[in-house]
Amino acid sequence: MSLFKARDWWSTLLGEKEEFDQGCLCLADVDNSGSGQDKIIVGSFMGYLRIFNPHPVKTGDGAQAEDLLLEVHLRDPILQVEVGKFVSGTELLHLAVLHSRKLCVYFVSGTLGNVEHGNQYQIRLMYEHHLQRTACNMTCGPFGGVKGRDLICIQSMDGMLMVFEQESYAFGRFLPGSLLPGPLAYSSRTDSFITVSSCRQVESYKYQVLVFATDADKREETEQQKLGSGKRLVVDWTLNIGEQALDICIVSFNQSTSSVFVLGERNFFCLKDNGQIRFMKKLDCSPSCFLPYCSVSEGTINTLIGNHNSMLHIYQDVTLKWATQLPHIPVAVKVGSLHYSSSYPKGSDLKGVIVTLSDDGHLQCSYLGTDPSLFQAPKVESRELNYKELDAELKELQKIIKDVKSQGVWPMTEREDDLRVFATVSPNFDSVSQATDADIGTDLVPSITVKVVLQSRLALQKVKLSVYVQPPLALTCDHFSFDFMAPETTREVAFSVYLKRSYTPSELEGNAVVSYFKPTDRNPDGIPRVIQCKFRLPLKLICLPGQPSKSASHKLTIDTNKSPVSLLSLFPGFSSQPDDDQVNVMGFCFLGGSRVTLLASKTSQRYRIQSEQFEDLWLIINELILRLHEYFEKQGIKDFSCSFSGSMPLQEYFELIDHHFELRINGEKLEELLSERAVQFRAIQRRLLTRFKDKTPAPLQHLDTLLDGTYKQVIALAEAVEENQANLFQAFARLKSATHLVILLIGLWQKLSADQVAILEAAFLPLQEDAQELGWEETVDAAVSHLLKTCLSKSSKERALNLSSHLDMPKDTSRLKKHITLLCDRLAKGGRLCLSADSAAPQTIIMPGPGRTRALPLTSGRLGPAGGCTPIPESDLEERSAEQDSTEPFTNHRLLMAEPPTPEDSAFQGLLE
Repeated sequence: MSLFKARDWWSTLLGEKEEFDQGCLCLADVDNSGSGQDKIIVGSFMGYLRIFNPHPVKTGDGAQAEDLLLEVHLRDPILQVEVGKFVSGTELLHLAVLHSRKLCVYFVSGTLGNVEHGNQYQIRLMYEHHLQRTACNMTCGPFGGVKGRDLICIQSMDGMLMVFEQESYAFGRFLPGSLLPGPLAYSSRTDSFITVSSCRQVESYKYQVLVFATDADKREETEQQKLGSGKRLVVDWTLNIGEQALDICIVSFNQSTSSVFVLGERNFFCLKDNGQIRFMKKLDCSPSCFLPYCSVSEGTINTLIGNHNSMLHIYQDVTLKWATQLPHIPVAVKVGSLHYSSSYPKGSDLKGVIVTLSDDGHLQCSYLGTDPSLFQAPKVESRELNYKELDAELKELQKIIKDVKSQGVWPMTEREDDLRVFATVSPNFDSVSQATDADIGTDLVPSITVKVVLQSRLALQKVKLSVYVQPPLALTCDHFSFDFMAPETTREVAFSVYLKRSYTPSELEGNAVVSYFKPTDRNPDGIPRVIQCKFRLPLKLICLPGQPSKSASHKLTIDTNKSPVSLLSLFPGFSSQPDDDQVNVMGFCFLGGSRVTLLASKTSQRYRIQSEQFEDLWLIINELILRLHEYFEKQGIKDFSCSFSGSMPLQEYFELIDHHFELRINGEKLEELLSERAVQFRAIQRRLLTRFKDKTPAPLQHLDTLLDGTYKQVIALAEAVEENQANLFQAFARLKSATHLVILLIGLWQKLSADQVAILEAAFLPLQEDAQELGWEETVDAAVSHLLKTCLSKSSKERALNLSSHLDMPKDTSRLKKHITLLCDRLAKGGRLCLSADSAAPQTIIMPGPGRTRALPLTSGRLGPAGGCTPIPESDLEERSAEQDSTEPFTNHRLLMAEPPTPEDSAFQGLLE
């Protein structure tokens, strides 16, 4: 058993499906036995009142029948129970029970039993008060310094304090500015009521001020108040704590000193009588209840604080002295003196018992400390070891471990059979578009329905489906949950996808991820598992048929090994003029406004894609290659392949990188400037507040004008930050599209395998979202540098270089662009991507070219646009020297020889005439 668990002395579960709160627990000698032993009084929201006197025969026993002294159903919900001298003419203790519309005071008495059933207890109603307002909580004490009796003050839900002098109603007062009721406590030393208002400030009201204030028979001001009769209710002192309070307790050291303890949502405060902070403590967990009490040490106070992690912390002032684990989350905690055991003589009390109550009725009496360990290790038999048997046993165990490792921890077939996920995309648009919040600027924004089907073979729990698409694509609903799925059942969900912003997404692929729990015998809560299913959205969701464009700034040509296919058969529904003469030309218009033209050569096996925006080429090229593969697979042709022999468009790619990085720099500058203006705004506010608080106000000296100007600057800078953030999101999406395009071209250019393309994608697309703390540039630079120093390294000297483990935002993008250029150079010279650096050996490559083949060793150096060679630097020092020697280091990054004019170019041009 752990040292830090509460030692269970006695516990029980109250009722079934009953609810309790912090006012439902009280400890006192309610039956006036005179033994000094406390009884546990518990009231529930279901109206049940129970009184316990626990005395277990053995520590840890549950409740026995004789432990329950009294149980009565009062019909009305019980909000709070208190014990005090509430009946005039006697100083015996009575029980006050607060209902929502009634206050009842009972006398609890016990009759000595003459049979084995024991004593009999009963309650007798002494008096009751019917309330005109709904009650919230109450407090009691010797209001006004009376001797030998206690008065009761009830706070209503609308902020009215109602004072009852035992059997009679005294007066009622509304707290000024009350919106919501807060915790209420009475300080006998200062004779004042202390509460926390909805303004999150602690307020103290003198009882004498409440007595002589204007009567509050109704909330509105009376005519006498308007005429000036009566006194105004004035607060004694206030303290702003900045958070809502859960409870208030008053602890007195002696007759001259007392402290006010306030439990907040994240802190607890100790205040002096005049409202000054004695100390405060920031809590690590969300608290649920607390109880301060005087410590054994003089001048210190112990505080029990329960939290929502089922922990009970004991503080001495602000120092944590003990932490103990509870089996439930406490909503009320008390400390009392209970009878130790029925086997012990009367008078043997167990003092300092901690009594906790949860919201669902777990009542426990526990204590702090440890129990001695009763376990004794058995004696080890001394015998000689047989090493041959040990070797045989070790070999057998190693064989079992090896077999388990080869099979895997979780068999894949079993996991896939537990739950099957299918996603189907509707072939047609929704009849009524679901794009209600699209911000594109056109009324025609279609949406398409996607259905996800879940088929379970076994019983599954807590099944959660999450769907993700690339922005600016949006979903009508992206989260679905099922608490339980019975065996052999099917669940189907549907949602719509549409384009929300006026730029193109980087991918049309969506991902549906399902997490679920599979119950087992060992773990009834289940084992968390995850399965995913991908779906592809149609091109027509973001693109419309358009007119082909004759002029374009960016052109790319894809080579194939088969005759060109009619574009109408590849892209049905995208031709603006379905004529036979136009089957080799097709135009695409994205919903954002950009246009792309696709041409198929009549005399060669080439396709050309051209557009005014470089990143817009990606989706059309990718869609073309995918549809060509599908077309030839249906024809039964398996040797179809694509290639790229043009110049690598790194300059256009670097422009997008620079634009994205510039927006990041602008965002950082704007946030710094906004922080400076916010500091200036708060400083002006403090100066103005100081001047307004002076009894003899000084001239403002245009501080109000400065405050107004600073406020306008703060608003303008906040809007600029939001606008820059939106532009940064858009630039990141365009950069991801261009990155996908560059990776595709490199793969077609160097005939990379799927594994090598996956390594490039992991290096160039490490982030789903871009942020100021961790951006795309520094992450990609680290990944590319790792590739250059491992699998693409030229010598052992480069492999020995260590990379920095800390990623910082770079000053510029020159280093990143240099490393990307060097990566392409080494791929062009025969380098191959792999996860091991052992393959980084000199290789021979075949240079592609129209009608010729040439072999070059890897050490032949960098190949420029005119065919000249420069040596690849051995280290970063040589890279920097090579960069300084070149006047235009990044303008000559055409990695292949320029294509000579071919007849196909004129054929492409003729298609657009």
